[in-house]
Amino acid sequence: MAVVAVGSETRQGSRAVAKYVRSSAFKAREVLDLVRGKSYTEAREILTFSERRISDTIAKCLDSAVANAEHNDELDGDELFVAACYADEGPTLNRWRPRARGRATRIRKRTCHITMVVARYTDEELAAIDARMALKGTGRRRSAAEARRQRVAASRQRDAEQAEEHNHDDDEIEASDTDAEEIPDDDTTDTTDTTDTTDDTDTTDDTDTDENPDDDTTDDTDHEENPTDDADTDEKES
Repeated sequence: MAVVAVGSETRQGSRAVAKYVRSSAFKAREVLDLVRGKSYTEAREILTFSERRISDTIAKCLDSAVANAEHNDELDGDELFVAACYADEGPTLNRWRPRARGRATRIRKRTCHITMVVARYTDEELAAIDARMALKGTGRRRSAAEARRQRVAASRQRDAEQAEEHNHDDDEIEASDTDAEEIPDDDTTDTTDTTDTTDDTDTTDDTDTDENPDDDTTDDTDHEENPTDDADTDEKES
């Protein structure tokens, strides 16, 4: 454990170091200033939503420090805060870029060592935090390990529900297939009905055509009577 000076007193804390990070110490310090003195949960949120690329590396270093406190010192992650954080300059990698007239310019690849130290709140500070959270209607979050277990359990429950829905859909598809197999019987009955109707219409048409010849015969008789009338008119003229 590391000894950290918090205000006018010293506390025991757990630390983690990320060495030879391919970023300048100036860029890392700008992000470290945002999380210094914050609780673990609040610092983790700030790093998650930060737009700086170095924030991911600092978040991993913070998680490592909290894990060391939980496993080595048996502390609760919800009771920890960022007691100290700083970035030291590491070795600089020299690179060269060709320029005009055969000259070359130096390119400096900066590195840094990031150190995160977490310590536990005192009992009085924890009581004050709980009272403040109670006024807001919220409480302190649970440890990261417990939150992770809850997320895993929730994801497994969602997978089980999706599997049940999938099985239910398969049962509905099978039921619809069985209904589709019964549909051809109805089609056969329909075809028989249509054949009967076609037969009826054909018979009616035949009867109509049978009646029409009678009409033709009457017309022929009328034409036969007309010649006699023509003869009578010829006799009168004579």
